[in-house]
Amino acid sequence: MRSCSVTSRTYMRVFESLDLLTDIKAHNSPSRPICNLMVSMFYFSQSNWCTKSESQTVGREILFTTILGPFLGLSLFAEDDPHVVDKFVKHQSNGRTVPDGLQDLARELDHMRTTILHKLFHSMLVNTMSREPVLSFLAKIIQHNERRAQIHVEERLVAGDGPMINLLSVLQQLCFKVKLEKVDPYYMAHPDSLVDISKDSRLTMTQDEVEEWVKKLRSGESFTFQEVNFHSQCWFLTLHAHHLGVLPVMRKYTRRIRAIRDLQKMVEEIESTESHWGSLPVAARQRELLKKWKTQLKKLNKSKVCADAGLLDESLLERCLHFYAGVAQIILRALSGGPTTLAPLGASLADTASILPLPPDLPELFAAFPEWYLDDMAEFLLFTLQYVPKVPIKHLEDPIITMAIVLLCSPSHIKNPYLTAKLVEMMFMLTPSVQQHVDSLHHRILHHPLAEHLPVALMKFYTMVESTGASSEFYDKFTIRYHISVIFKSLWEDRRHRQALITESNSGKEFVKFVNLLMNDTTFLLDESLDALKRIHEVQEEMERGTWATQSREQQQSRQRLLATDERQCRSYLTLARETVDMMHYLTKEVPAPFLRPELCDRLAAMLNFNLAQLCGQKCGNLKVRQADKYGWEPRKLLEQLVDIYLHLDSTRFYESIANDERSFKRELFETAASKLERAVIKCSSEVAKFRSIGQKAYDVQQANQKKDEDYSDAPDHFMDPLMQTLMEDPVELPSGVVMDRPTIVRHLLNDPTDPFTRQPLTEEQLLPAEALKKEINDWIAAKSNPNSAS
Repeated sequence: MRSCSVTSRTYMRVFESLDLLTDIKAHNSPSRPICNLMVSMFYFSQSNWCTKSESQTVGREILFTTILGPFLGLSLFAEDDPHVVDKFVKHQSNGRTVPDGLQDLARELDHMRTTILHKLFHSMLVNTMSREPVLSFLAKIIQHNERRAQIHVEERLVAGDGPMINLLSVLQQLCFKVKLEKVDPYYMAHPDSLVDISKDSRLTMTQDEVEEWVKKLRSGESFTFQEVNFHSQCWFLTLHAHHLGVLPVMRKYTRRIRAIRDLQKMVEEIESTESHWGSLPVAARQRELLKKWKTQLKKLNKSKVCADAGLLDESLLERCLHFYAGVAQIILRALSGGPTTLAPLGASLADTASILPLPPDLPELFAAFPEWYLDDMAEFLLFTLQYVPKVPIKHLEDPIITMAIVLLCSPSHIKNPYLTAKLVEMMFMLTPSVQQHVDSLHHRILHHPLAEHLPVALMKFYTMVESTGASSEFYDKFTIRYHISVIFKSLWEDRRHRQALITESNSGKEFVKFVNLLMNDTTFLLDESLDALKRIHEVQEEMERGTWATQSREQQQSRQRLLATDERQCRSYLTLARETVDMMHYLTKEVPAPFLRPELCDRLAAMLNFNLAQLCGQKCGNLKVRQADKYGWEPRKLLEQLVDIYLHLDSTRFYESIANDERSFKRELFETAASKLERAVIKCSSEVAKFRSIGQKAYDVQQANQKKDEDYSDAPDHFMDPLMQTLMEDPVELPSGVVMDRPTIVRHLLNDPTDPFTRQPLTEEQLLPAEALKKEINDWIAAKSNPNSAS
């Protein structure tokens, strides 16, 4: 059996023979003598050798040096069995399609492992004498291959992908008879557990807290473990087999796809520039490099074809998805239970409406679950939605959707924000604008009994990811918020969810924080996008003019590399900017009030004025680039949306904020923009007239402000805001004793919850109105306005 290849098909005779032997029962007895004989042999599991061996390759060796191990060894993956490549994909180099013969072989192999191979292990497990040794053997394969879960692992040290997928398939079949209500979620902490999670990061608990919790459980003072049963043993072994089997294969598949794409790009780049280096001394080295890359590319493509057959098998993935529905039920059961009690299992969809909000006291069992219980499920769904969408579209079950919504609406229950971000990405991938044919799934999410909590929860998570604790948090937050923005838009289109968000916007400060961060993101993303467009325009202009030809080859190559970087960044930033501007566009139309708050309105007006100047000012030509659609650059649409935001916020308060912007606001800018709107027929005449009117009214306020500045130039120093040096209108006292204008300090607190002078933590609730000073300022202003009455 050790020398059998999946391509020879001779393995079937060996499997069938052993299957018949293990099925033999003793006369008038359920005992199976061949099973008993096999487990009594030293080479059944090599239990003594496994524990004493210091070999680093024990994870791989256990499959070759034990009796049952080789029966798990058949594989379609190129790394496990080169014969598969030689027979089916030797002459295939593009990696795009799986040959019919290989596809047929994949179906045969899956049928074999779910029937004969499963029956072989089932026979040994139903036999009383061999059950525990076989379970121990399966647990040891998992134990010795824990390193497969690592991002980078030396493959020669662990079992191959094929054997681990076979092991997973056998356990999945065994699990079909497992009753979920008989699975004990506390089994993972049981002293006699076959699985070890002692080193794994947990959803909420720290390592010290986990050790204390396990110690408390095992003390027996307030908790008694259930008696270990096959249901718990088999289910947890299957869970770990997914973790070490299919998930590492998916990660490798994704890395391979990325490597193929990068190599293909490098090959194309070096071939397209051959005219530049063909006659240079480096030509020989370049051709050798090109040959090497093409060889690597060919090898990777062949491996990909084999992986397509071995991994992208719909039957296998359907079984995984069905199992993960059970995992979701276990997580929900733990999440909804008490300190040592479990919630009922398998509640109907209608009964889930009462789950949220979750109680503030987090159940310890849920807090102690390893992160990967949830992470694997999210990663599996993201992979299948990208590469085999048919599987989740047809087979995604309600418990997974319920679990995802519950945890998205309770992000504080998971200490790792990137785990919640994966659930957000999962919802993002289930949005029709992102993924085709997911309308039915999206409809199920929109009309889920718990979905009404989603808009507010997503808004709160939008603010939470401002700081994730990772070194890459600044850039990570934009990707996460982009996903949220896309989901938000799909929810906004549903009347019920839109109303939930409108209600939230009128009820508290969370929405103000959200709007503040939305403005910050829009400002940054538009600035970066427009700056990149200017640099692209500059290089394109040089290429068209004669100055490009006067540059040395090294200068040209350097400029081209910078151009490629700018183009990549520009596409990325514009993609993100489009979503933030879109969100601001539809929010200001329906809920303008938060945008007009004193702490926000001035910044918003300044941002709009600046970008209006970029699009319509004297240097707007610097944003003109060739093939604008290549970058997603739509200046006409952006101008229309910015003008709409002005129109949505049309009010006296907004005129004041526009006028307060000394950097960018000019009445002439509004006139130039209005003319462009008319010429390009971007807005109708009534909207253009209203836009002109906003500019004029802001100009009138600006003139009045200049007179006020002159009149109030001799204001006492203690009337002036210490940060902005403007006359205070609503003075408040900080705990440090400093007095500031309320809009100024509230604006600061939205981005930094500390006292700007002492750096001590500070909240808006700690601000005390300085009523006496406010009256003094108002009296002084009144006296200035009516000097005769003062005398």
